[in-house]
Parts: sequence; C-alpha cells; structure tokens
Amino acid sequence: MRKQILALGIMAACVFAACGAAGGTATTAASAAESSAAETTAAESTEMAESEAAEEEEEDYSTGDASMDNPLNQDEIGEKELLVVSFGTSFNDSRRLTIGAIEQALAEAYPEWSVRRAFTSQIIIDHVQKRDGVEIDNVETALKRAVDNGVRTLVVQPTHLMNGIEYNELTDTLANYADAFETVSIGEPLLTSDEDFKAVAKAVTAATKSYDDGKTAICFMGHGTEAASNAVYGKMQELLKELGYEHYYVGTVEAEPGLEDVIAMVKEGSYEKVVLEPLMVVAGDHANNDMAGDEEGSWKTEFEKAGFEVECILKGLGENEEIRELYVQHAGEAIENAK
Repeated sequence: MRKQILALGIMAACVFAACGAAGGTATTAASAAESSAAETTAAESTEMAESEAAEEEEEDYSTGDASMDNPLNQDEIGEKELLVVSFGTSFNDSRRLTIGAIEQALAEAYPEWSVRRAFTSQIIIDHVQKRDGVEIDNVETALKRAVDNGVRTLVVQPTHLMNGIEYNELTDTLANYADAFETVSIGEPLLTSDEDFKAVAKAVTAATKSYDDGKTAICFMGHGTEAASNAVYGKMQELLKELGYEHYYVGTVEAEPGLEDVIAMVKEGSYEKVVLEPLMVVAGDHANNDMAGDEEGSWKTEFEKAGFEVECILKGLGENEEIRELYVQHAGEAIENAK
C-alpha cells in the first residue's frame, strides 16, 4: 500500500523562488521554510486568524443567504476525495461566489472525484453554525470524515494565496494522516510559480481594464503577513509594472506595503480617481470594512481625505473565472502526483 505526502517540498521551493525573483535572488525551499518559521510562530498565526474572525463575528448587517451555499460535508463519497481547504469567511454571499465557485469548478473539471470543503478558522466555523445553523468542517473533522468514509486517495487543494503560515500548518496536519490513506497529495497555493503570477496579473487587469483610463489608479488590497511569504505582494507590484500596467498598485492591510505607502505612490501620479479591490480569495471583513468601510482609517476614507474620488469593487478573486481555472490546474497537477 502506497503511503505518501506528495509535492510539499516542491511547492515551498516554487513560491519562495518566485518571491526571491522580485529582489533578484532565488531562495531554496529549505532556507525559505526556516525563514518563515523563524519570523512567525504557530501561536502568532492562530492569533492573527482569531483576530480576523472575531472582527467578522461583530457584523451587524446581512451577509447573504447561507442556505444557498453547500458546505460539502456529505458522507458516502467513494474512495477518491478532493478536499478544498480555505481560511473561510462568514460573509455568506461571498463564500458562495468565491470559495463555492472554486469548489464547483473543481467538481466540474474532475467529476470522478468527490469534492469536499474544510475551513481553517474555527471561529468562523462556530460563528456560521451559531448564526445560520450551517455546519462547516474544520481540517481535522474533514480528514476524520474522509477516513470514516473509506477514502483511499486524498487530494487536498488549498485556496491560500501563498505558501505561508496557513499552508505550512496544513501540510503539518496532513503529515499526521499519512498512514490513514494510500495516497495523499497537496496542490499549490495560487501564487507559486512565475507563471502563476503572470496568470493572476492577467486575470485582475483584464477584469479592471475599463477603469484604466490614465486618470484612475487601480489599487489592490492584500492581507499581508509578517512571514517571508509577504514578498509575493512586492513581486506582483513589480510584475504589473514590467507588463506595462503603470496605473496598478498593490498594498496590504496588515503588513508592508501598507495603506500609507500605497497613498504615497498614487500621489506621485496625476490621478483623479481611485478604484479599490481586494487581492484576496473572498470579499469578507477586510474587503467590506478595512477597504470599503465608511469608518475612519479605511482605505476608502483615507483616499477620500487625500482628495480622490473612490470606487470600491467588492469581489474576491474567487469570482474571477481565470483565477478559478488556475486552482483547477493546480489541483490537476496534485491529482497526477497521486496516481
């Protein structure tokens, strides 16, 4: 019986080599993993996740109809499972239109596989269950469910943007289940290879090309992390410039470049308008509040105070068909590795 965790080291090597390319140097998988572990501990990761989820829990407005979303936690699924792992969001409509759409694209591309869902944020899981009565599996529950269902071949496709804290924790958890299945294979995060970066740049610029009139700055807000993987944002910024998208800017809400950095860059141009859009899989709390909120300190209000007309696009990357296709490709590679 074959028991293997496939492609983990390869994935780490690819993303950090890509990040290193932004600064002109390549980084090995081993040194990148050590750097990430040294800069950010598992405890810090948990604190970050809980902080973000707690903000979502404070919502006092409608986030959509939870009944329209499929939690994909059904049993009796056969011997081949494709488990889609996301951080998660309590914004029901965005969850269905982003994570749900990615899961649907994977199910359509690989009909012989049973697609299932898992979230890494337990606070979001608990909040959705309490508020909407919808049960979503965490990773441990999903893996135990797979074992109970007699799954023999497990492929895991994360919707993570990068190979960072969340991805590393996921691979550690999967390692604990290596003996529970004949084969376990994990797919790459969205931004791993140089080709991934180019595909994402093409997708986001094509989706916003109607705004690129020379008088408008198109600004993408990523999450950001203190880990070395935060370099993906700088790499994306450089790539956009190299490809000739001079009016596109990338920043983060919790790391660098931050909002002040992005405003400073935009002020260097002769723009009249700013368009804001999340560089995140979902349009959840950060997009609705930190980016598009009317409260003091949001990206919207700060750009308005700087004298710009502001338009916010509340769409997560998962709503973009080209982005979903990239996840499909990564899952396909993981499936090939599982054979």
